[in-house]
This record gives sequence, structure tokens and C-alpha cells, in this order.
Amino acid sequence: METPAAATILLVDDEAPIQRMLEFPLKKDGYNVVLAGDGEEALEKFRAGKFDLVVLDIMMPKLDGLEVCKEIRAESNVPIVMLTARADEVDKVIGLELGADDYMTKPFSLREFRSRVKAALRRAGMSTDGESKPGDRTIEAGNVVIDPGRRVVTVDGEAITLTFMEFEILMALASEPGRVLTREALLERVWGDSAYRDIRTVDVHIRHLREKIEPDASNPEYILTVRNVGYRFRDS
Repeated sequence: METPAAATILLVDDEAPIQRMLEFPLKKDGYNVVLAGDGEEALEKFRAGKFDLVVLDIMMPKLDGLEVCKEIRAESNVPIVMLTARADEVDKVIGLELGADDYMTKPFSLREFRSRVKAALRRAGMSTDGESKPGDRTIEAGNVVIDPGRRVVTVDGEAITLTFMEFEILMALASEPGRVLTREALLERVWGDSAYRDIRTVDVHIRHLREKIEPDASNPEYILTVRNVGYRFRDS
């Protein structure tokens, strides 16, 4: 089994004890870890290097994690996992609105942290176990074309930019048109589990997807809501 030496993680937290606590298991799992102690340093290091994942605390000096997330997302589709305090429910939603892929609420176990990191890297094609992404059949629905092999989505012939999570959600729905998937099922399929996760996470990503692929996001034609159940992709 090959060790993924190329998987490099930017770990951003202003508390040195937390940095050390999280850095140790990441290095133990074979990842390269670059540390940053505030938002400005995080952006400087991100722009100077090449990263496969960003772990980003929200509450930081100079520039908070939400602003850093916004800046990074404007430049890159790198997976972002945000760390937030238990009381910051609003910050969780805002983080997702700004393009974060996942979040973890403090305090959390190192086992859960390692699991989230591995899942994020696996989704991004940087799996530590050498898994490959299944399926390469092009999906066409109206003016939307999805190429799973190249992870490219076009609308009216124009390529659109999706985050990793947006693409995975779209694939989960579009690969089985007409089938209703609950929010919990989408969490299981896309994030790997539904434990400790707020179902609003799905709703936020769905809204972003609609804004990118629908002619009218307020009156969707492709990603349809099934009231009190979940979502489905339109039938062929």
C-alpha cells in the first residue's frame, strides 16, 4: 500500500496546544502538515504552496476563519474542513455558505478528526488507501452534462465551477434520476456518515448547486425538493 506523501494539509489554528494535538495524528497517518497561527499567515502559506486539504479554525486573530475560507474558495476548490465552537451554530452555516466542505464542532475526538480528514481527502482523490473513483459514464439531462471521469460539469456548453462536495452531491442525485434521497442518505453517501452532522449542511450545498446549474434557482428544473423527505434529480 503506497503512502500518500503528496497529500499536504494546511492546519490553521491560533492555539499552539491544539495545533500540536491535531498535527501529531496527521503526521502519524503519513501526511505532510504545514501550520499557520492566524488568518493572514494562513493565506500567505496557502498561496505559496500546494495543498490537498485545509483544516481551518473560525476564531483567529488578524483575519478570522470565515474570511480566510472566502478568500481560499475564490481561488481554489481545495477541500476545507472548518473547526468551530459548540455555540457557533451561525458560524457553521456561514462557513458552508462561503464554500466550506465540512465542519467539526469542538470538542471532538482525534478518531473522529482523523476519519473526517481521510474522508475529505478520499473525496478529493487523495485517498490514503489508493481507492479510485468509480464510474465514468457521462450523464446528460437537458442542458446539463456531467463527466464523472474528468469531474467536469457543463451547462449550455459552458463549464461551471463546483466545489468537491457540490460535485459529489450532484453525482449522487443525477446517477439515479427520479430516486428520492433523504438528507441523511446524502450525508451517508457524500460525507461518509451522518453522525455529528447537521442536515442543514445538505440544504446549503443544494442551494449553491441550484444557483450554478438551474436556469432559475427559485424554480428548479433539475434538483427537485420532495417535501419532508429530501431531494431527487429529474427523470430523463
